[in-house]
Amino acid sequence: MKFFKNLFAIIGLLITILIIYLWFALDLGTRIEQVKQLDPKAKDVYTHMMSTLLETGDIGKATVRKVKVEKGIEPDEVVDALNSVATEMGIKPVGDLPLSKEVALRTGKPQPYTRVLSYCNPAIAIKMVKWSMAYGAYLPCRITLMQDKNGDYWLYTLDLDMMIHGGKPLPPDMLKYGNQVKNTIYTMMDKAAHGDF
Repeated sequence: MKFFKNLFAIIGLLITILIIYLWFALDLGTRIEQVKQLDPKAKDVYTHMMSTLLETGDIGKATVRKVKVEKGIEPDEVVDALNSVATEMGIKPVGDLPLSKEVALRTGKPQPYTRVLSYCNPAIAIKMVKWSMAYGAYLPCRITLMQDKNGDYWLYTLDLDMMIHGGKPLPPDMLKYGNQVKNTIYTMMDKAAHGDF
């Protein structure tokens, strides 16, 4: 019995030393204060991202939003719907890269359908990059239409909650613009996936 008491005392001492070491080595006091300054929704954003990452091991899957296109809707119909809804919602189509077609032409081998479409609201985009130049990496907003190995079509875009809620709370005007872009891109995807335009 005395052996176990001594063993637990040693283990307790080692854990205490480890905690003290980590507190100072990782500057946890400062880190805790920094975490408290993040947007209230940041925890949910990163919890979702980490659980997807741990489940799949794929950072790409952890940082995107995807929507399955209903069966029977052809790729050209999806693109027409995206462009129609974009125009209706005040966002401009600014790029169209038929990736699979390009690669097939270069290699002579058919490729799974992949088309990258780019959209931008210039007025909002310039405000976002004036506030933080790093937002330039998110420009223009991209939606990729792809075909999986089963022949199903999917729409992919970045998880825009990371841009909106992943850091310190955005100023009210930037929060409004970020949510406007997110709602526009997500609405475009949802409508196009159901052929609703």
